[in-house]
Amino acid sequence: MTYCTPYLLSLGLTKGQTSMVWVAGPISGLIVQPIIGVIADESTSKWGRRRPIIAIGSLIVACSLITLGFTKEIVASFVSDPHAAKTLTIMLAVLSLYSVDFAINAVMSCARSLVVDTLPIQKQQTGAAWSSRMNSLGHIIGYAMGAVDLVEIFGPGLGETQFKQLTIIAALGMLLTSAITCWAVTERILISVRHDPRRAQGRFKVARQIWSTLLTLPPRIRGICNAVFWSWISWFPFIIYSSTWVGETYFRYDVSADARTSNDALGDMGRIGSMALTAYSTVSFFSAWILPALIRAPEEETFTHRPPASIAPLVEAFNKVKPDLLTAWVAGNVVFAVAMFFTPFATSFRFATVIVALCGVPWCVAQWAPVTFLGIEVNKLGGSSDPAGAAAANSTAVPYRRLSNDTSIEMLRLEHGGVLEAGAAGGGTPSNAPTGSTGELSGIYFGILNIFVTIPQFISTMMSGVVFAVLEPGKSPELATEAHPSEHSDTNGPNAIAVCMFIGALSSLVAAWSTRKLKDL
Repeated sequence: MTYCTPYLLSLGLTKGQTSMVWVAGPISGLIVQPIIGVIADESTSKWGRRRPIIAIGSLIVACSLITLGFTKEIVASFVSDPHAAKTLTIMLAVLSLYSVDFAINAVMSCARSLVVDTLPIQKQQTGAAWSSRMNSLGHIIGYAMGAVDLVEIFGPGLGETQFKQLTIIAALGMLLTSAITCWAVTERILISVRHDPRRAQGRFKVARQIWSTLLTLPPRIRGICNAVFWSWISWFPFIIYSSTWVGETYFRYDVSADARTSNDALGDMGRIGSMALTAYSTVSFFSAWILPALIRAPEEETFTHRPPASIAPLVEAFNKVKPDLLTAWVAGNVVFAVAMFFTPFATSFRFATVIVALCGVPWCVAQWAPVTFLGIEVNKLGGSSDPAGAAAANSTAVPYRRLSNDTSIEMLRLEHGGVLEAGAAGGGTPSNAPTGSTGELSGIYFGILNIFVTIPQFISTMMSGVVFAVLEPGKSPELATEAHPSEHSDTNGPNAIAVCMFIGALSSLVAAWSTRKLKDL
């Protein structure tokens, strides 16, 4: 995220063309996540429904990242003509970026569903909070590596540029963390698929399943999706361009004109942007630890753990003033809108860094709240608030039982059209009782949620393209390189990225209003 936009600009793309390249994310999210969700929901693989896709997708991501970093060398080994090599380099870079986006969306879809599948309602907020924490920790590590000079630390052995070394490290990190997840998680095996009227049949059943589910969303799930839709119109420009914006602010206001045209402008911009995103991820990381203690979880509406008698009065007094998660989500949208309203007025990279870092708080809530509420609703659709007690609550269900003394898996029989699920040991020993929900349709519901995440990204991309075409029809004036020899470094006009984020602030206010409406559903 930090280096890719400047990298594409350095290859010769304009800002408008770069904004169109970034539609890879919305396209892949719109297509891949819902389809992968349906396929995974019905997968009867002996390795589980989610983990095989996580493993395959992670391998594709790793290969595509390395290809993205070494596009020039790969093309040069086959093509000698400079003009043809330049064109093919751009094409290969864009293709690699699309491949990364498509594969990472498959991994993300199954990772989110894995949390819902394995946790009961009482643990959904905790699971979502931990997901946000690990997400922020990964960002801290990644952005911190981008902020230091890796070539000086590791030498040219991994590549002679910062971007090349980052792609290699990111690829290795992707493989390592995904391998840990696939090894450590105990996932149930779907033996056969229930005959459910919600499931489409026949040709194009995946598309029909997605469409029919989309048309019949429960009101509360639809409300969650609407709130996410408006918030992502504002979040997408920030996620894609915030590091570039901080770097451009640095070149515009904090360095001399000569430094703007230095041979290391791309590296300087990347490191400055990485420093800002490191601060942002650090704020988000600590927010993911602190906010859950300060915000009332959804299950606390009906059940609260009894505190020790010595501190019970203090805890009870504090609980009375704790905001609920929905209120925190509304406040997060408002805080993000205020931060984006200030972007056109940033006249130093330090002020820009403060704005970016502040957004770590609402980003933490934005990653945590929708997943929590959707996870709760999906589990409610399963008919049990406590999957461990599902057998008692449903007369057609039989508790987990061990097949034989030498069998290493637990079997669960659900007499709903012949569904049979087995607990698969993914590096751990299965317990003698179920600990998570079946989450049969979690994949498709999270895929549909992602549709409401990706459609706004198309809207933001078109908006950004118009703004870039009007304000900066060429490349970034702060990043003048040989790719655009006719471009002058005129930085007197408004920064186009700041204008895009300012417009997005309006959508964030609409998101706050939409989120507030969930209280009435």
